[in-house]
Amino acid sequence: MTKFLLAVHVIAAILAVGPVAVAASMFPPAARRALAAGPGTDDLGAPRLLHRICRVYAVIGVVVPVFGFATASEMGVLGSPWLIVSVALTALAALVLAAVILPAQTALLEAGSGTRNPTARLAMATGLFNLLWAAVTVLMIVRPGSTTGA
Repeated sequence: MTKFLLAVHVIAAILAVGPVAVAASMFPPAARRALAAGPGTDDLGAPRLLHRICRVYAVIGVVVPVFGFATASEMGVLGSPWLIVSVALTALAALVLAAVILPAQTALLEAGSGTRNPTARLAMATGLFNLLWAAVTVLMIVRPGSTTGA
């Protein structure tokens, strides 16, 4: 059962978190181009699509920690420091996505073309989101101090 849960956890992470990371990273430059087009133009199609991908896959991404906890429980590692840090970083990444990235994307889309272009802050938040997921991935692979094998 552990192998099945782990496989579902990893596949869900790749298929749910991956698209959010990519779409969120692509959004600031796409929004920058669309906003630079000026008033009277509606070039927000690409940013709208990227925002929708972020929203939909963020919801789907909930299965990642669900299967992660199930896997950790099966493996008996729920109290392991590497897992606790991974959970904390995952929660922080989810908070950055839900409280910073998605609202900023929505605000940019609602503002439309010809407005001030605050994409630098959004790009920074997206970089932080991706960095947090990279750290979680490394912790999941390396598992420092783990006694369950490499």
